[in-house]
Amino acid sequence: MQQQLNVNLNIPVPEGTVLIKKVELEELKRNELTGVYWTMKDLENRVNRKQEWIKENILYRQKFKKLLDVENGGFVYYPQKRGQTWSFHAIKMADFLDRHFQEIFNQY
Repeated sequence: MQQQLNVNLNIPVPEGTVLIKKVELEELKRNELTGVYWTMKDLENRVNRKQEWIKENILYRQKFKKLLDVENGGFVYYPQKRGQTWSFHAIKMADFLDRHFQEIFNQY
């Protein structure tokens, strides 16, 4: 049997604040990254680590590189020669970081 609590309250909502469903908020956050590609600097800001750490612990770890590299169907462009820049598909990289958080940071 489902419990139910009926309460008649008036709670003021501060001006400039909007109440939305959690699902809608998550969708808005996701859409924020739609069509966006990160640079290495963007990734540094997201992971809160310098690029040397990111390369060593994520990008060049063999098991991750197989998943990430565009040459293997992934979503990270690994520069082939000097002067080229890294490129990361923002949504897919953000999802990858979320899914592999423990593996990435629990290796010490």
